[in-house]
Amino acid sequence: MDIQQFKYGADNLGYLVYSENSSIAIDPGAPDEMVKFASEKKIPIDIVTNTHTHADHTQGNNALIKMTKARFIDCTTLSHGQVLDLKNATGLEVMLTPGHTMESLCFKGGGFIVTGDTLFNATVGNCFSGDLEAFFNSLKQLMALPGDTLVYAGHDYVLDSLKYAKIIEPDNPNLNEYTAAYNPDHVVSRLSDEFKVNPYLRFNTSSIIERLKEKNLPRETQFQRFSSVMEVF
Repeated sequence: MDIQQFKYGADNLGYLVYSENSSIAIDPGAPDEMVKFASEKKIPIDIVTNTHTHADHTQGNNALIKMTKARFIDCTTLSHGQVLDLKNATGLEVMLTPGHTMESLCFKGGGFIVTGDTLFNATVGNCFSGDLEAFFNSLKQLMALPGDTLVYAGHDYVLDSLKYAKIIEPDNPNLNEYTAAYNPDHVVSRLSDEFKVNPYLRFNTSSIIERLKEKNLPRETQFQRFSSVMEVF
């Protein structure tokens, strides 16, 4: 199993997860480029699906389905732990991660996770659902994955997010290294890197707790600390 990233629009990112015999398109906003890549690899695009139903992630669905006759799987019908078949290869596992929207989900492959608008590189998504506790629990699911898991997100917000992380933690020594590793042509990070720089995953660190203390914000529990970071920073 492998993954190819496609940038479209100003900052959206879509993906083709593929094996030697099959591929799955996720948030296919670049249908022409995806078809070209699959054709060069001599593999069919068998499934089209999404990380959530916001229009900027679903806009390429119909075009790609018409070009390939792929099977569309409505992401709202997927269940936690369900595996999407890649034909004679390990499949792609669904993780339900409500919070950004209540139907948001992620796709776990071999050594990587496609996170949509739940977890970005160096930040997290907005909690448009209003259910901050669900969002917290979803992020905790992702945080429990191995540290070398590659994070493939739904947007490239890296540089702006790092500027904001610098405001929150101006003395964080890991920010410069993370910035230097950023490649706009292939946007990815390891989960272990996110623990070093992403302020919304660092709610248990002494530096973030100290910032919350300075602002006299709730910080007794993990969820209180996460909520304070999300609502104030």
